[in-house]
Amino acid sequence: MALKSRYKQDLNFSSASMSDLVFLLLIFFILLSTMVSPNAIKLLLPNSNSRTMAKQNYTVYINDQYQYFVEQTYVEGADLEAEIHALTRENPEATIVLRVDKTVPVQYVVRVMDAVNTVNEQTGHKLKTILATAPHE
Repeated sequence: MALKSRYKQDLNFSSASMSDLVFLLLIFFILLSTMVSPNAIKLLLPNSNSRTMAKQNYTVYINDQYQYFVEQTYVEGADLEAEIHALTRENPEATIVLRVDKTVPVQYVVRVMDAVNTVNEQTGHKLKTILATAPHE
């Protein structure tokens, strides 16, 4: 007497659920990477209690050797105006974040602010400048 099974087993592998999982992981990592803003230039920021949140379009760094970096590209102090003008040409109402090491004298910060003000006067832009700080420990 030969018994036949009612349900036949399918030996083919369906990868539909695997592709769904891969797409979910891809979306997760894309969203996660846009939320993380790594600082390639190591700075000790000054401490502050204020928490000003603004849309940060561009970043100017001044490290502890008093070197200027516009969006992680080294720039001489004399070329700050030209570099900021070239960077903000498409976005005339951008916000520039100053990330300055806390050992840097104020004169270097003022030089960046003067460069932004000069660009505003020459081009009619409305660039804003904010100073990044670290929270009190």
